[in-house]
Amino acid sequence: STQHHTADPASCIICDKPSSEGIHICGRLICESCEAEMVRTDVLDEKYPFFIAQMKRVWYKKDA
Repeated sequence: STQHHTADPASCIICDKPSSEGIHICGRLICESCEAEMVRTDVLDEKYPFFIAQMKRVWYKKDA
C-alpha cells in the first residue's frame, strides 16, 4: 500500500530539531521553544551571540 506523507517537519535553524510549529522567516523555521527563548534572552546574555549567528544563516542561505 502507498503511504501518503505529509510534508516532513522542517528543522529549526537554532536547535536543528524537526518541528512543525514555530515561525518561518525566508523559508526557514524557528521552533516555538527557540522563539520563546530568543525573546527572553537579554543582549548581554552569553547565548545572545549564538542566536545572532544562527539567524545570519537565514540571510546567507537566502542570498546563496
